[in-house]
Amino acid sequence: MGRIVLIVRLVLADVRRHKAQAAMLLLAVTVATATMALGLSLRGVSGALYEQTRAVTAGPDVVALSGDTGPAVTSALASLADAPEVVAHHGPYRVVYADLTTRDSTSSPVVVHGFAETPDAVNRPLVTSGHWVRSGGTVLERGFATALGVGVGDHITIAGRSYPVVGIAVTAATSIYPGAAQIGPGGGPSDYSGLAWMTRSDARTLASSHDLPVTLAMDLKLRDPAATEAFLDAHRASTVTNFRSWQFTAEQDMTILRDSQPILVVGSWLLSFLAITGVAALAAGRAVEQTRRAGLLKAVGAAPGLIATVLLTEYLALALVGDAVGLVIARLTVPAIASPTASRIGDAAGPGGAAVATATVLAVAVAVLSTLRPTLRAMRTATVTALTATAHQPRHRPWLTALSALLPTPLLLGLRLTARRPGRAVLQACSTATTVIAFVALLTRYAQPVRGYGLDGSSALPNLRDVHDRRLMLAITVLLIALAFVNTITLTWTNAIEARANMAIARTLGATPGQISAGLSIAQLLPSLPGSVIGIPLGVGLLSLFAVGNPAEPPSSWLLGAALATLLVTAALTALPARLAARRPVAQALSGETA
Repeated sequence: MGRIVLIVRLVLADVRRHKAQAAMLLLAVTVATATMALGLSLRGVSGALYEQTRAVTAGPDVVALSGDTGPAVTSALASLADAPEVVAHHGPYRVVYADLTTRDSTSSPVVVHGFAETPDAVNRPLVTSGHWVRSGGTVLERGFATALGVGVGDHITIAGRSYPVVGIAVTAATSIYPGAAQIGPGGGPSDYSGLAWMTRSDARTLASSHDLPVTLAMDLKLRDPAATEAFLDAHRASTVTNFRSWQFTAEQDMTILRDSQPILVVGSWLLSFLAITGVAALAAGRAVEQTRRAGLLKAVGAAPGLIATVLLTEYLALALVGDAVGLVIARLTVPAIASPTASRIGDAAGPGGAAVATATVLAVAVAVLSTLRPTLRAMRTATVTALTATAHQPRHRPWLTALSALLPTPLLLGLRLTARRPGRAVLQACSTATTVIAFVALLTRYAQPVRGYGLDGSSALPNLRDVHDRRLMLAITVLLIALAFVNTITLTWTNAIEARANMAIARTLGATPGQISAGLSIAQLLPSLPGSVIGIPLGVGLLSLFAVGNPAEPPSSWLLGAALATLLVTAALTALPARLAARRPVAQALSGETA
């Protein structure tokens, strides 16, 4: 118990001394694990919402669809109800294809289902507002009504005739908005459509009075819902055009989230990479301090195992706290991410066991990969050497000295600082490349042509999948930029602190504070330049792994502008910490280094 208490006290003391660094690690791990958990949870949450909706609406196991009408088709559909596997059915019922217009002139394709005024035992839509269909009125599917901005009491126009909206309902018999059509007129392809219900007589009148396309559908409840494939195989030769199983409908719900999962998962990879670079820079900046701390522990009799535990526990503990916070954030936000339409009901469960385990492994990996090298270095350093540890002395390279002497003073100082810490320069280049990758992904997404859900592809009703994906990508990009900003400021300040003695000596030789400040900024811009250049092809290559078809490429001017903007922002971010470090009095800097 004494050993555990000692470790806890040492860790808490170090966290109190380095609050800003602890906050940075906590922030980085939180956003990375939350994003990863969200990405891995989408499929399970979408399926759970469908199952809950299906349970409360008596969703069918199979929907039989025919592109034709007439006695033969009606008889073929009705014969399915006599199959031994079927225990209940609903229909056949009409599906009328029409156009719908709201009072604000928003138009959309709509399929109208003709239902009885008393709901049947199968496919019994749940009314969430108002009441069920009655003569002269219509009920709208909730996802469709939400997109239209229509509620109970409003009037809509279908095929030129006005109808009051008497209710809003949800169903599991069709895909979520805008996939209500399932098949098109004549059994052809379907377009983006909403769903409305009318009485059977109203649907018949609507179709006949306007000569609208009509198909027939029938809902079936099977004795064994898991045996839908066997049932479909046995009846594919019938005159029915198509079948939709409940498994197929559940899978179709994921169509709107097709790009969301890779956006979140790949975004979590990039966030984790930025977290590792940022925390590794902090750990490298504290290498001398950690080495001396290890020497003190060795001097009082601590074993190497205890030292490693003390040094690693701080980062692991903070990473696990960030992991827990990230999982909580994922649990709170997953309903909005996993259900961008209002077509499903139920409570969205949080991340599952696999998602929690993966996010936790990610958090531990960020902590270990960031701090393992400084920890091993501290453990392997002899006690006397650790207690007298000083900053790393660079190797003398005469050719580099002669070459740099020809450069302007700010560039000379920046080049020397970069050459002294090549590992730090690589971290800055990687951070910049990651930021540019995010910019390229965002610009590519906005360059894609989008077809709206309105009539004839009108953008009056926005494409929900595209809007959802753009918002996700924008959020990921903002988080990546924020972490990259923090990394840049941290690297600049760490370089300034480590180089204060060298910069003070440069000032005694005639360098001005402005030249010192410019040199510190250039030390960050030099590795950022190749990072921004490499980030463009890396971003394009990464997107090509997940692209479907032939995606449109953004203009080259956009990509070059993103790289240039990254460099300008980097220069602006380095200016303040560099200026503050350059204003420190020379005597104070040299006396502090001597002490």
